[in-house]
Amino acid sequence: MKLPVAILAVFASIAVTIDATVYFKEQFLDGDGWESRWVESKHKSDYGQWKLSAGKFYGDAEADKGIQTSQDARFYALSARFEPFSNEGKPLVIQFTIKHEQKIDCGGGYVKVFPSDLDQSNMHGDSQYYIMFGPDICGYSTKKVHVIFNYKGQNHLIKKDIKCKDDELTNLYTLILNPDQTYEVKINNEKVESGSLEDDWDMLPLKKIKDPEAKKPGDWDDRAKIDDPSDTKPEEWDKPETIPDPDAKKPSDWDEDMDGEWEPPMITNPEYKGEWSPKKIDNPDYKGAWVHPEIDNPEYSHDAAMYKFEKIGVLGLDLWQVKSGTIFDNFLITDDVKEAEEFGKETWGATKVGLYSSTVCRAYTILCILY
Repeated sequence: MKLPVAILAVFASIAVTIDATVYFKEQFLDGDGWESRWVESKHKSDYGQWKLSAGKFYGDAEADKGIQTSQDARFYALSARFEPFSNEGKPLVIQFTIKHEQKIDCGGGYVKVFPSDLDQSNMHGDSQYYIMFGPDICGYSTKKVHVIFNYKGQNHLIKKDIKCKDDELTNLYTLILNPDQTYEVKINNEKVESGSLEDDWDMLPLKKIKDPEAKKPGDWDDRAKIDDPSDTKPEEWDKPETIPDPDAKKPSDWDEDMDGEWEPPMITNPEYKGEWSPKKIDNPDYKGAWVHPEIDNPEYSHDAAMYKFEKIGVLGLDLWQVKSGTIFDNFLITDDVKEAEEFGKETWGATKVGLYSSTVCRAYTILCILY
């Protein structure tokens, strides 16, 4: 029995399997049905419009359909709601695919995860979010993956530089946030960065600070070399830097009454040795560089719940693009890393070969006709 496409369409819902909880999944498989699940913000009247498209080239004409930005030099604001949940005590995995088939020059390709109380019709750039994740490209200087967490009302950017893909193909982006306060970023199902929240974000004060009571002792000698006190300047050392040119002669037509007293031009003195300085020797009193002692920071307090977000309930696209044409697809929010990996293989992984072939054919049309 063949199921209708509408039944196969997966949208904002909670699907519980034996091993994983899928909080949100969107593949845009039911035609225009996505429009009933996604809300366009009305905060501004000139937001860019979205359309359903697989793009100019693709691996599968239907499976590769996603929502595409369609107007240049516009802000875009679109979001979808799902049943609120907390990631306490379990992983949080956020994943999606993105294709910049337009050779993007400047524009965002990231998603934002919001608390469930977001007013979707009024979503805008200053709306408070929990997590911002995904690629951002602008010129040659900015080609990075944003990983931003909101902690106690403040947005904190990752301190590491994660390079994003800047090609025209579909790429799979995955963020994994673990309850042990570690994280992992994957591109195309391969790890590109990992670490801990405490080390890679400035969410907490430093564990150690310089002791404000400590001062370098007055007799602390941190000079590795000193002037040799026994070294003296040679008597013949001092010579002028310039001297009159001994080969110069007064011009025959020089009139001292008219031109004044003739003086030979100055030239560099070949005997000039520069400013004298004594040679250096090892300082017998050298104690090394003084290191400021550190103490425990009284303002530091470990927080084992930095990773935790309550009432996660909205996924949004809030971005700016100079050149439109980006396609977003295969959104997934789950608590299972393996589920996300398999979903990536079933979507991006299943169509990437065909997508690559389609791209090659665009570039080498004659070869595709021949073969």
